[in-house]
Amino acid sequence: MSTNVNADAFRHAMTCFASGVTAITTREAGLPSGMLATSVCSLSVDPATMLVCINKSASAHDVILRTKKFAVNLLSADQTAVAKRFTSSRGAERFEPGQWQDGSTGSPILIGAVVVFDCNLIAVHDGFTHSIMVGQLADATVNEDMATDCLLWHRRDFAQSTLRAA
Repeated sequence: MSTNVNADAFRHAMTCFASGVTAITTREAGLPSGMLATSVCSLSVDPATMLVCINKSASAHDVILRTKKFAVNLLSADQTAVAKRFTSSRGAERFEPGQWQDGSTGSPILIGAVVVFDCNLIAVHDGFTHSIMVGQLADATVNEDMATDCLLWHRRDFAQSTLRAA
């Protein structure tokens, strides 16, 4: 399939979307694995499912395929250090900042995240450079502190929402 939009122009245009920053995490043989993702959304309420798009070259990609589990951790605005560590480190080093515990699937969940969706992988679809992974929720944990804003990725930088009355 061919397109008239070049890859760089498309990437630049996509920076206009403000997206929540999520740490997609899993665990294999006792070792945590994870990556940051912004291509995340709800898929269905019945059954409760999430959709995540994972680059096939990401270190966590094949681990998720093998373990068939992952957690979607929506980072809070004060967890920028965790996000930066995920972009600058590899493997278990990514999990050094922040406090982590095992979710019901065994995937690492970030304490203080805005919300965590702990999922079992139930389907994988080809998305060209990415795999479109569908996870059925095993558990969901919402941070009830409604003053907690999520961390955003906008115009190639981390940002925080500023809510104003309409």
